[in-house]
Amino acid sequence: MTRLIRRLLIANRGEIAVRIARTCREMGIDSVAVYSDADADSLHVAFADRAERIGRPPAAESYLDIGAVLAAAARSGADAIHPGYGFLSENAEFAAAVEAAGLTFVGPPPATIAALGDKLAARRAARAAGVPIVPGLTVPLDGPQGDLDGIGFPLMLKAAAGGGGRGMRRVNTAGELAGALAAARREAVAAFGVSAVYAERLIAPARHVEVQLLGDRRGSLACLGERDCSVQRRNQKLVEETPSPAVTPDIRAALFESARRVAGAVAFWSAATVEFLLDADGRHHFLEMNTRLQVEHGVTELVTGLDLVAWQLRVAMGERLPRGVVDAEPNGHAIEVRLYAEDPWNDFAPVAGRVKAWRMAGGPGVRVDAGVSADTDVRPDYDPLLAKLMVHAGDRAGAIARLRRVLDETVVGGVQTDAGFFRWLVDEPGFAAGDYDTNLIAERWSAPPPSTQEMALAARAASYLRDVGPAASARRPPGGASGQSAWGIAARRGALR
Repeated sequence: MTRLIRRLLIANRGEIAVRIARTCREMGIDSVAVYSDADADSLHVAFADRAERIGRPPAAESYLDIGAVLAAAARSGADAIHPGYGFLSENAEFAAAVEAAGLTFVGPPPATIAALGDKLAARRAARAAGVPIVPGLTVPLDGPQGDLDGIGFPLMLKAAAGGGGRGMRRVNTAGELAGALAAARREAVAAFGVSAVYAERLIAPARHVEVQLLGDRRGSLACLGERDCSVQRRNQKLVEETPSPAVTPDIRAALFESARRVAGAVAFWSAATVEFLLDADGRHHFLEMNTRLQVEHGVTELVTGLDLVAWQLRVAMGERLPRGVVDAEPNGHAIEVRLYAEDPWNDFAPVAGRVKAWRMAGGPGVRVDAGVSADTDVRPDYDPLLAKLMVHAGDRAGAIARLRRVLDETVVGGVQTDAGFFRWLVDEPGFAAGDYDTNLIAERWSAPPPSTQEMALAARAASYLRDVGPAASARRPPGGASGQSAWGIAARRGALR
């Protein structure tokens, strides 16, 4: 059945809303942004063809309010809704409500989201399909500690809904369980509106590797390569690359087979990601299936040349995936780093403030998906992601060299960012060799705070940008000691204020 999409409401905010609006513009589809009072002047609102207010800053009163989102769709005349990622993107009730309102939901059907978007349901489906899962519970952790018999400590508590590391807690001993469980439930409710939590055995050391899927309504399924997401802080990804330096052809074939088995357990179409842990012996263990677009989808787009959002929209309208998409072969190597407003020298704590200077890198093989610009307020209400910096090159060494250049050209003034961490990372021997796991930050990150001289140089770069305005992008900024530019110092520390 063909359902033409003429006007799309984007039920999200920030860089993903901007990114979806861009594809809409290329496809001739009107885009509708939604915003809370805190986001009235945000970039994603300006990018869309029209915008609708949906409530107060707390996500539960705006971006998680199904009634408010549907009312905005009705006011705007939208005929389809794209949920982006996070918020309501894996909420089966929301998907069903969208369809009940006579609108097209850009994503898998509600029954699939219910079966796989919920992590506990997905674990049960994966086990039934013969896919190895991380040992742990397949029901919510509601009963006594006896529920954890056979798992052992340390273990991980995880929210059954959503993703992005929300509602996750490491528990080292039985004495820590009650406090960690309460904290995990509070965070899960705040992020996803669902309090269900379960427990898994902690596998360490491990690599976090995921497979990108794209399917149509006629049963065609494409495995578009794997991504390595092992550089994490607080169980949230900071860096993603494809292909994974830890995946051999044999491991890749096994990962793809398991991903197909999980997707085959339900009626699946649209974009989704199957996530695995690779242990020290190269064995993979199913973690979850995210029945939505991922933050890191851009690196897959760079190596395949595909627009995954465009294909989500085409599949939603009933199009078949052509053979060129199903059999797409990745080309080269791509890396993404997430530029957050946070302080790497203070345990990556999020920060708020106003972006005063904003200069993103460009040039061959560079892509920047941003949700802010100069003179944008970064508020504490939501995730502090500012932009995603992506590079593509013929091989991994070339991609790392390009990323180093991109970081040296990037300047953000007014708020602390994690750019300094990334500039350290590209020169870290283990990362450069592809020898790292999910403990990289805990074990290797110990950079000192910026020196007085470096902070002065960074301040000069920010001042330079403010003084010369947009023309700065075409000029060389003031130099620093030992031949270093203030541009490069700013990127190394990510601390222009």
